[in-house]
Amino acid sequence: MEQVAIDLKINLVFSAIGVPRGRGKIERFFLTINQLFLQDLPGYLGNQTNASLLTLKELDEKLLNFIIYNYHYRVHGTTKKEPIHSWNNSGFLPNMPESLESLDLLLLNVAKPRKVHSDGIHFQGLRYIDTNLAAYVGETVIIRYDPRDIAEIRVFYQDKYLCTAISPEISDYTVDLKDIVSARNKIRKNLRKQLDFGKTVAEEVALSKQKDLEEKANKSNSKKAKLKRYFNE
Repeated sequence: MEQVAIDLKINLVFSAIGVPRGRGKIERFFLTINQLFLQDLPGYLGNQTNASLLTLKELDEKLLNFIIYNYHYRVHGTTKKEPIHSWNNSGFLPNMPESLESLDLLLLNVAKPRKVHSDGIHFQGLRYIDTNLAAYVGETVIIRYDPRDIAEIRVFYQDKYLCTAISPEISDYTVDLKDIVSARNKIRKNLRKQLDFGKTVAEEVALSKQKDLEEKANKSNSKKAKLKRYFNE
């Protein structure tokens, strides 16, 4: 958070322990999320539903949908206005980066230092390549990546964007960090049993993704065709 604030030229002012001034609104938002969103989901303490637990991706999608289409359009008890209308009519101009892509880099991507090798950049057992990296072999760069999809990373040198490097083995899939960790753990387990010796993390991830695609294809083929219905019906 502190690095994002620096990049956006925001001065953080932390409140003292036991002095709640300045924290009321954001803490009320957390309470709203608990009361209007989380408590109805499977897995919430006190919720007796027998529905299957959500994956992290499913929870992320539901939270995004709640904030954009529900919370922003609920009439505020004090202002008697919808938050989205209050924001649009406020005339406030936030200090934004040069582009929306730059904003995504700040808010969505994790930054890590890495050294450029002759065969590319090594990260989480994967190899990332781009032709622009050839001139920076031996140099330390900063990589930024989205934990929900590490098929590609953005590379920066001396605070300037250099290139977007890809991992050729998984570039055709959307692979999050949990997939990589799961694949690495599976390889370690197999090595202990002396099975699949020599299989790389990328090969394990690609194999897992291919199986998922085949299972989805089989499920869709097995479903009977139904008459299409529309929302307004």
